[in-house]
Order: sequence, then structure tokens, then C-alpha cells
Amino acid sequence: MALNKNDIVRLEITGMSNDGNGVGRHEGMAVFVPFTLIDDIIDCKLVKIKSSYAFGIVAKLIQSSPNRCDANCDVFKKCGGCSFCHMTYAEELKVKQDFVSSSFKRIGKLEVEWDRILGCEKTENYRNKAQYPVSEKDGKLFCGFYSKRSHNVVNYLDCSLQPKVFKNITSEIINWCQKNSIKAYNELTNKGLLRHIYLRKGEYSNKIMVCLVVADITGANFKSFGKYISNKFSDIKSVIINLNNKKTNVILGDKCTTVFGDDYIQDEMCGKKFKISPLSFYQVNTLQAEKLYNIAKEYANLKEGESLLDLYCGIGTIGLSIVSSSNKLIGVEIIPQAIENAKENAKLNNADNAEFICGDAGEIASILIKRGETPDVIIADPARKGCDELSIESILRMAP
Repeated sequence: MALNKNDIVRLEITGMSNDGNGVGRHEGMAVFVPFTLIDDIIDCKLVKIKSSYAFGIVAKLIQSSPNRCDANCDVFKKCGGCSFCHMTYAEELKVKQDFVSSSFKRIGKLEVEWDRILGCEKTENYRNKAQYPVSEKDGKLFCGFYSKRSHNVVNYLDCSLQPKVFKNITSEIINWCQKNSIKAYNELTNKGLLRHIYLRKGEYSNKIMVCLVVADITGANFKSFGKYISNKFSDIKSVIINLNNKKTNVILGDKCTTVFGDDYIQDEMCGKKFKISPLSFYQVNTLQAEKLYNIAKEYANLKEGESLLDLYCGIGTIGLSIVSSSNKLIGVEIIPQAIENAKENAKLNNADNAEFICGDAGEIASILIKRGETPDVIIADPARKGCDELSIESILRMAP
């Protein structure tokens, strides 16, 4: 029987998609339903029908999964930030483990045996970074998070994933901007000044960086702002203005101007000290990153005198966390500022055995082969798209 839009069908949710939708089947057709989870039984209203799958919404929850919980967020169904707030953390870990297992099987054609995901003891207030888009309605500024698959800003600052102090700082920034007649940037008209409010906080140091992303660096008295906001919050050690005057949905521009304090904040990871600048990549969950790096260190099992090549090294966190003074470290990264930070971090940790090179991972790896470098261990932490073909070929040629 053909399905039609607005039909109501009974569904048992038997799977999850990686964007957080429950998946059920009706007469062999997959139906994706947001805010459901495995073992839910629902009456589903179909809202979009394709040739081999459909999308629906919950018309009535008939039987609730035992793993369902109340979302600890007032805007969970509006904001696009979280996908799993309606399930217990134990179930979330199980779902994510299934995602990884199925990816190995479906994409890699590999059967991989593994134990379990190592969850985080701290499931709230753990993120060390937040980027809030700014908008405006009836002449009043507000900020929060984008709603799912849009650039509409949900006005909300009480996110339980962010450090609690971020709400207070962001509210104070909005108040200052309002008093100083600063307008929100409008993506459609390319007018206005303030695009994003960007905050970073050291997990161990508690030092905070405030960065305003603006379309025009001369559009306000930002030195006055730096003095104002740092006086309000003693943990703010760096206030930076980032210029992004392009018609783009990329958050940060290339130019940063410090208007108070340092060009960076400092924190620790795996017992090593790191300087973190606005453009630096730094894992947003410090405690989980430490678990990850310690496992990488265990797997690397570097012996005295052995060398490590850290591709896509960023500011050097992985390599510097893993090597000892008896090892040689070479880090490769394409972003110049990140490499400068990595060199500073090597000095900060007295790592005279570290060399950091700016360039494309694959090209630099080829150069290392030509100069006779044969690393014993290679670590690659590439961007989302993964290693390019040249990088993989170079890794194989070096035979770590």
C-alpha cells in the first residue's frame, strides 16, 4: 500500500541515525523520526516521503524506551547543538559505539573487536570553547546557538555543556554592545558589526579568553571593551578582536588584534603546558582528550631513542604529550599560527627534541623521506575529510 504525506503509521524504533533520529520500518521502508530512540513504540505522522525512505514526527508515544530520560535543556528540540539529550548517557555511549562498529563494517569492510567506549565522568560544563552567533530583533541584541540546519539563532545561554561562567560573560558582553549601539551582523544584507562571541577557558588554569568576531575592527572602541569586560571577570586574561569581513559562513577571519592581556591563554594537558591562541585547534573536552592521548601513548610504546612524526599536529598537543626527552619529535601542520604556537609550547615544556614544520602533511612527509627521516611511529590526526592520498602514500613509504 502506497504511503502518503500526513498518514499515521505505527512504528517500533529499532535503530538510530548518526544525526540523532530514531529509525523504524513500515512495510520495508525506513522511516526517520527525531526525538525517538530504540525500543520506543510510536504513532508516527509522515511528513516527507521519498522512493526508499521517509521522515516522520511523533504523533503519539505509545510505549517509551527504558533508556529515555528528560532532556536537561529548555531548547533541546529547537537548538541544533545536541542530538542525544533524550537518552541516558549509558545508552548514548552504546549508540555511538554502534556507529563506529557499523562504519568499520560498512565502509572499511572490517570486523573489528573492541571492548567499549570510555565515557566521560564529567558530562556537564566540560567544553572549554563556545562560539555564539549574534542576532538582533526589534533593535535588541541576543545570542545563542543555531537551530538545526539553519542560521536562525536560538536565544539561549544556559547550555549545560558550557562552563557556567560563560553565561555571565556573554550576558555582560551583550549588555555592553547594546549600550554602545553595536549592531548584529546580518548575513543577508552584509551590514552590522558583531558576528560571533567566542570564549575559551582552561580546564586546569581557569584562564579565560574573550574573542569578538566583527565585520569591521574600527566599528567600536574595543580597547574600552577589553578593559570593561576584564574588570568584570578576574579570570579573563585575554581579550581579542577577530576581523571577518567576508561574505562567508566561516566563523573566524585570519586577523586577530589583542585589546587586553595576552595573545593567548595557557592550560595543561597530560601534565604539559600549552599556549592556546584564538585560531589554534584544541580539543574541546580536555579530560576526554587526555584519555585519548594516553591511549595513543600506550599504543605508540616509544622506546628510548625512537622518533615520532605527528602529522596535522596543530599546536603540538599530541606529540608533546607522548614523547619523552629521549625521543625525537617532528610535527607537521599547514596553519602558520598553529606552528608558531607549537614551537612556543615546545619551549614552554623544555622539549629541545621537537621540530615543527609548517606545510601540507603529504608534501612535508615526502620531503622528510628525501632527507632520510624514518620515524618509528606516525600519528595522524587529520581534519574531518581525512588524510589525502599523498599523505597515505608517504606514510607507507616511511614504513613506521
